[in-house]
Amino acid sequence: MTLKISSTNKYSCKITAKILKKGGIAIVPTDTVYSFIIDVFNIEAQKTLYKIKMRSLKKPFILMVHNIDTAKLFVKISYKILNIVNKFWPGQLTLILPVTTLGKIISGGRKNLGVRIPDNDFLINLLKEINGPAFTTSVNITTKKSAKNINDAMNFYDIVDVIVDGGKCRFSFESTIIDMSHFPYTIVRKGCLNVDDLSNLNNI
Repeated sequence: MTLKISSTNKYSCKITAKILKKGGIAIVPTDTVYSFIIDVFNIEAQKTLYKIKMRSLKKPFILMVHNIDTAKLFVKISYKILNIVNKFWPGQLTLILPVTTLGKIISGGRKNLGVRIPDNDFLINLLKEINGPAFTTSVNITTKKSAKNINDAMNFYDIVDVIVDGGKCRFSFESTIIDMSHFPYTIVRKGCLNVDDLSNLNNI
């Protein structure tokens, strides 16, 4: 049976982190949309989540981190990219960046990985409790609409191990994704972050 817990419960982060470390799958609120979240080192959890989402194995999950130092363990952040990171993180911008040696291990040998620091207190505190990164992906079946509120997320009750109720997500729209693993940089997905603010990225 799925455990449902409020994000305001003082034990919510500890309970969720414990479930993730045991290989469980959680649904949590973010600043954009609700996300599935799993341990980056648990291969079985990854396989299960791909099946739940009916997602192609060729599409990697997003790496969520709580600070830049953690991100640097898994992706390469150059001085130029650091300027972008300092301006837009925490926030609704996902950057696809070249992986480090450790990043290549968790990404299944891929050369790049999407990473973000979310602007959501519960999720930041959860990542701190985990003391590391986590893989996330929007709560939906691939090609279907993402869950923007707890009612949408509850469609996956009895499928995941825990659902954290954070009400309605603040932006209720997916993050903007920019591929900065090569030059020129390209916008992969126009999300809730205004791309007009990012139009001069290639001139940095």
